[in-house]
Amino acid sequence: MDRIQLQNFLIAYTIDRMTEFLIEDYDLSITAALQFIYNSETYEKLSQTENSLYEQSPSYVYELLSKEYRKAVV
Repeated sequence: MDRIQLQNFLIAYTIDRMTEFLIEDYDLSITAALQFIYNSETYEKLSQTENSLYEQSPSYVYELLSKEYRKAVV
């Protein structure tokens, strides 16, 4: 697996886990969870591979996303 494939795999895995966490924590549908993720600043940062956020654990990235979600809902 080359570096780009690894980056894409880790980003996809993180998105999968964050989707699960949003569904569990905020009782969202899969569609709503994915829509929030793909429109979030956290996803934008996760996609910018030069900052290496994709190398962090999904739980760590989810904490950023969860804070963003709580601000958006208030």
